Amino acid sequence: MTRWRLTIEYDGGPFAGWQRQEGAPSVQQALEEAAGRMTGESVRFHAAGRTDAGVHALAMAAHADIAKPLTEHRLAEGLNALVRPAPISILAAEPVADDWHARFSCTGRRYLYRIANRRAPPVLDRGRAWHIARPLNLDAMAEGAAHLVGHHDFTTFRSVHCQSESPLKTLDSLTVERVGDELHVAAAARSFLHHQVRSMVGCLALVGLGRWSPDHIAAALDARDRAALGLNAPPHGLYFVAAEYADASSQLR
Repeated sequence: MTRWRLTIEYDGGPFAGWQRQEGAPSVQQALEEAAGRMTGESVRFHAAGRTDAGVHALAMAAHADIAKPLTEHRLAEGLNALVRPAPISILAAEPVADDWHARFSCTGRRYLYRIANRRAPPVLDRGRAWHIARPLNLDAMAEGAAHLVGHHDFTTFRSVHCQSESPLKTLDSLTVERVGDELHVAAAARSFLHHQVRSMVGCLALVGLGRWSPDHIAAALDARDRAALGLNAPPHGLYFVAAEYADASSQLR
């Protein structure tokens, strides 16, 4: 039995999220069915994060245990062929130690949120960025974002369906930058609450539009109350960027 680490890119649009669920398509189910056809085994995939419906991934980390002898190339190519036409791609595959776990070994996660900030609606990036036609104040958004960095009770920015045991999280960084006619909000932390990034971005958009002051972000955080949330950004602008692991090279087989 070999434990494989896979790096996966996917368009979250057609899926109800990463996690397998009854009566709805998921990234996990599509991969497990492809792996089953390839190996004749019942293969279970475990990911570094469980993205919501409509959320994309640039490099999701996952692992699976497979008994059939395979090379890195054959596993990646086989899964890419069999998962079609689902918009999922295996970017890399490598064997890792038996105790390596995509979720529990992860020491950091990074997300990116894309806002198309122009008058004309996006066509080529439709479904891949949140369109806000009115100009956004980048400096005010960055000032508001600074209030969220650090160790806080993020109850205000937490979904009512969140299953985390505690609302306390440490946000390592939250930056806002303009890239062409887009605004990119980048977030990094060891782990996030359900809807935390989307909720933070939604409130930052209110700041950028002038509906909230930057200090309103601090007030919402201090309220520790979901009712204080101004806006939850839509899922289609959010991307899982990367999962980080300590001393990953020593964990390879």
